[in-house]
Amino acid sequence: MNTSKSFEDLIVWQKTHQFVLKVYELTQNFPNSEVYGLSNQFRRASVSIAANIAEEGYKKKGTKDKLRFFNIAQGSLEECRYYLILTRDLSYQENINEEADLLVEVSELLNAYCKKILNSSTLNS
Repeated sequence: MNTSKSFEDLIVWQKTHQFVLKVYELTQNFPNSEVYGLSNQFRRASVSIAANIAEEGYKKKGTKDKLRFFNIAQGSLEECRYYLILTRDLSYQENINEEADLLVEVSELLNAYCKKILNSSTLNS
């Protein structure tokens, strides 16, 4: 049962939104040649994390549906983890520690949220 009034109340969504904003800021400094490449992919993947938490996972009623969308968010999160590595290795940004730390925090929160959903569904069974 949700005690929050909207997805915006979820700490996991709040942290994810902060990450999305960081990605947009980071990719603004990428070379123009990356507009349709890494910049676009990185932005889409980061937004996918937040969108799957907000639009799908939060409002879905069934445990299976919720967890499916949170799993999609986790996949997009791992995609972003790779894009951070690629950003560093292409020397587009040397210091990605802040973004990487925020991504780790989002990952931990998302995992905890999924465990909470699983535990509450087994308690209700």
